[in-house]
Amino acid sequence: MASLPSLPAILTPALSSRDAIADALYRCVLGLDNNDSALFDSAFTSTATFSINDKVSSGLPAIHNDCFDVISKLDTTHFVTNIRINIADSGVKAAATASALAQHYGSGKGLQPDQPRLLAGARYYAEFAKDEESGLWKIEAFKMKTSWAEGDWGVMSAN
Repeated sequence: MASLPSLPAILTPALSSRDAIADALYRCVLGLDNNDSALFDSAFTSTATFSINDKVSSGLPAIHNDCFDVISKLDTTHFVTNIRINIADSGVKAAATASALAQHYGSGKGLQPDQPRLLAGARYYAEFAKDEESGLWKIEAFKMKTSWAEGDWGVMSAN
């Protein structure tokens, strides 16, 4: 089944700083859910770090290899909520925390009955910088800690 189109990374009219920072998180997870590498990449600086349960990937190529290339092939839905944002006095750095739920099924299996799946709850912490060239807020450091999981972890490697 074809995925729905993604909106552009830069939305109009311009977002408030808080909404633009939250949008970086949304671009990250929607990029994963829609297998949209351009949208996913727009959420990160080229030198970003990405940590899932203390496994750290450094730089966008490593983040692709360790995260995007694995998760984007699955049938997934990521929900991010309870976002709290602190913008530094400089106006160009920020940090945020959030809660997340993510449902994962094997590629093409999400609508098939009785398929193995993995549902996970997590907390996110991210540090952001405003990119002067594009005007987008981008993730410099992302940390995810899984709080709980239900289902089959094998789904994550069942491409």
